[in-house]
Amino acid sequence: MNWYLDVLKKYAVFTGRARRQEFWMFALFNIIAAIIVMVIDMAIGSYPLLYTIYALAVLLPSLGVTVRRLHDTGRSGWWILIDLIPFVGAIILIVFLATEGASHDNAYGPNPKAAPAY
Repeated sequence: MNWYLDVLKKYAVFTGRARRQEFWMFALFNIIAAIIVMVIDMAIGSYPLLYTIYALAVLLPSLGVTVRRLHDTGRSGWWILIDLIPFVGAIILIVFLATEGASHDNAYGPNPKAAPAY
């Protein structure tokens, strides 16, 4: 849960690097939260109102952690736009996001694995 909250604390931070674990744990908790909000939304009969509000609330943190994850692999955040290519774009982006980050400092900052865990 801390991974999810840490990303939300960095609400619109597009600089620096994000570890794979930070990105994928945020993605997991985000999917779980979205499903819960959707179920609640359907149960009270207001679908898609609450779900849309939730999706808009986590849009910038999601983009931020994705850009930081791409930075960790040595790629520019603009690579997120590859997702716009039908079919293969999403596959390529997932491969980029799942690739291990550079083990050394790169143009986007120091290795986040070397930072002390808190």
